Amino acid sequence: MDNRAIGVFDSGLGGLTAVRQLHRLMPDEHIIYFGDTGRVPYGSRSRRTIVEYTRQDTAFLLSHALKAIVVACGTVSSVALGTVQQEVSVPMVGVVQPACRRAVRETRNRKIGIIGTKGTIQSGSYEAGLHTLDPSVQTIARACPLFVPLVENGRFRIGDRVAEMVVEEYLKEIRDFGVDTLILGCTHYPLLADIIRSYMGEEVHLIDPGAEAAAYTKTFVEPCQPGNGRTEYYVSDDPDSFGQYASMFLGEPKRVQAELIDIASYGTIQKGNKR
Repeated sequence: MDNRAIGVFDSGLGGLTAVRQLHRLMPDEHIIYFGDTGRVPYGSRSRRTIVEYTRQDTAFLLSHALKAIVVACGTVSSVALGTVQQEVSVPMVGVVQPACRRAVRETRNRKIGIIGTKGTIQSGSYEAGLHTLDPSVQTIARACPLFVPLVENGRFRIGDRVAEMVVEEYLKEIRDFGVDTLILGCTHYPLLADIIRSYMGEEVHLIDPGAEAAAYTKTFVEPCQPGNGRTEYYVSDDPDSFGQYASMFLGEPKRVQAELIDIASYGTIQKGNKR
């Protein structure tokens, strides 16, 4: 048994959808979640800034005893993971590659859509990952900048005309392209899945990258001792607001308690990580 924790981080709340899947798949695990709520969003930042933030987020998590880190952020996974994972000694799992593998398995007509933040889409990471796995795949990608604020304001349920109009505006070209698989390339987007599925059609497979990253993590980490399961939450701004909205992402009725940290004080990644 390995009772070290699994670290998870995102620029804000969206990474909690990955935590939700970890709770479902690995209920005995100790999870440490960090949401960089003071510097959200990452999707519109420069590559240099995203790498700097990723190093700090990783350094904070590594101040705890960890056996793996799940990067539950599409922007970080696309822009900074390749750089930072070479600087640490524990496995770092992003959301891009697990989602690409699942999308290639699911598609039948070889047409795959990708939606995400501006940073994720501009990086081309999903297209590169898909074409590495299957060069015959045809892709179409679109940034959907209004999806995150919609979700964080609770506007993601069927019947919400504002959310439905925004989904139609962003996804019309993707639907017209004829995709049979759509990667929801930001961990906020699974909360919009019902509206997206209603617009795209039931026959279109929706890929949840956070869920795929959680499932992949389960394949290689040594499990904790049974009964060890617990989750700690940390944020860089406004723990009360985080606690108020976290249950929406986690799908759990109980309000979570988060601790405020000074993320800017974590600047150096320490490769050694105690057991």
